[in-house]
Amino acid sequence: MQKLRSLAELEDPESVVVPILVDAILLVEAYRGARHQVTQLPELTDAVDALLREITIVEKSKEWAA
Repeated sequence: MQKLRSLAELEDPESVVVPILVDAILLVEAYRGARHQVTQLPELTDAVDALLREITIVEKSKEWAA
């Protein structure tokens, strides 16, 4: 976690983190219905699903506040 916190010190942390998040989401979605499992995919799927839930909550909150 300390390494992740240090991302805030970068000039543009979003440019580093966002592409990784996009890749993770695409990977999870690509393997969602696959017959074979990737070793870390269940954990990654859970993390991506949690992230997507949080994003949805933020979006809905903004809609309702408007």
